[in-house]
Amino acid sequence: MTESVIHVAGLGKRYRVGERERYFALRDVITRAFTAPFRRNGAGKPKDYLWALRDVSLDVKQGEVVGLIGRNGAGKTTLLKLLSRITRPTTGFAEIHGRVGSLLEVGTGFHPELTGRENIYLSGAILGMRKREIEQKKDAIVAFAEVERFLDTPLKHYSTGMQMRLAFAVAAHLEPEILLVDEVLAVGDIEFQKKCLGKMQDISRSGRTIVFVSHQMGQIRRLCERVLWIDGGQIREQGPTGKVIAAYEDAALRAAQNTGRENVAGVFVAWELGGGGNILQDGLREVRFTFLVNLREPVRRGHFGLHIYNDASALIASWGFDDLLVEPGVQQIEITVPCLPLRPGSYSILSSLFNGGNNLTGGHLLEAWNAVPFLAIDTIPLAHKQEAWAGITNIPASLKVTARQQVSRA
Repeated sequence: MTESVIHVAGLGKRYRVGERERYFALRDVITRAFTAPFRRNGAGKPKDYLWALRDVSLDVKQGEVVGLIGRNGAGKTTLLKLLSRITRPTTGFAEIHGRVGSLLEVGTGFHPELTGRENIYLSGAILGMRKREIEQKKDAIVAFAEVERFLDTPLKHYSTGMQMRLAFAVAAHLEPEILLVDEVLAVGDIEFQKKCLGKMQDISRSGRTIVFVSHQMGQIRRLCERVLWIDGGQIREQGPTGKVIAAYEDAALRAAQNTGRENVAGVFVAWELGGGGNILQDGLREVRFTFLVNLREPVRRGHFGLHIYNDASALIASWGFDDLLVEPGVQQIEITVPCLPLRPGSYSILSSLFNGGNNLTGGHLLEAWNAVPFLAIDTIPLAHKQEAWAGITNIPASLKVTARQQVSRA
């Protein structure tokens, strides 16, 4: 059985709202003493506390790549700070077995007055590395971060992007046994993000442990085997990546849809895949979509449209059906396609229903519905392993090499 390198039990962190740790100069002490007679005891506002994290328990095994997802303010960064020993817990404990490399906020662990070169050595020393070990890694760090020209410049003169590149390069190349990565990759350009993700894949293949926070579900799907969804400072759900992300995106879309559809008499009631649910696990077989509609009036010469979009809002697949006849009341509409070989991920569905024709023939739009929940494709990736060449489909292929007899020219 693989050993747990992170063990968390009952972990919680409470902050007092609106209060920061204060340091008093002599003038502050004199002022407080002078105004003391005029202050009433108990006249201050009652203390207001916020639990950023509460009663969190989890285990991470050696070599696992675990994703943390959730809304802003859910407690993800607080958890990483507790694991990194940057802040102390209010309740519970976290046991960490192994050297930890943290990439939480731009500049974390660096000294702004030191040069890039000096910060590399400082970071290595903090991890317990010897000077010779750091020197062996230095050239790779500088090349990855692309900061060779500014290596002897104080860090305070670096741009945010340069600091982030150097911080990631240091954290990834100094070989900590556990790497904690927050949403800092959002600071860099697209090419550097791809470079970082590739490096983290290399790290995971070497048997080291990664805990990764991101709001970009594509990155989480690509890297993580398991996901923890944190909501309101607590773990709401954890499990396989595809399942948890689908539940998270479903909840987010439902919240948005409920806000947008208040007091609206919608036609569409619900949808699901054949067999139930919204998760497709085999896109190479026949797929059946089922929509429930509630009609107040009959539909004559109706039009039904079904459109599927990826997370970049690009139209992936679309079908339209004309000359429908649908009676009033709750009705079921089924659409069957022979296969749906899409890459793993979440896809949004737009369904529309017209009466008396389609949008080109003067039909009346009854409703265009951004379907809830998302369509979640949770299949084994079959396309090209490099993101830039993977495309949008997930179609298997096989390769065969056969020796051919050389044909000589006459």
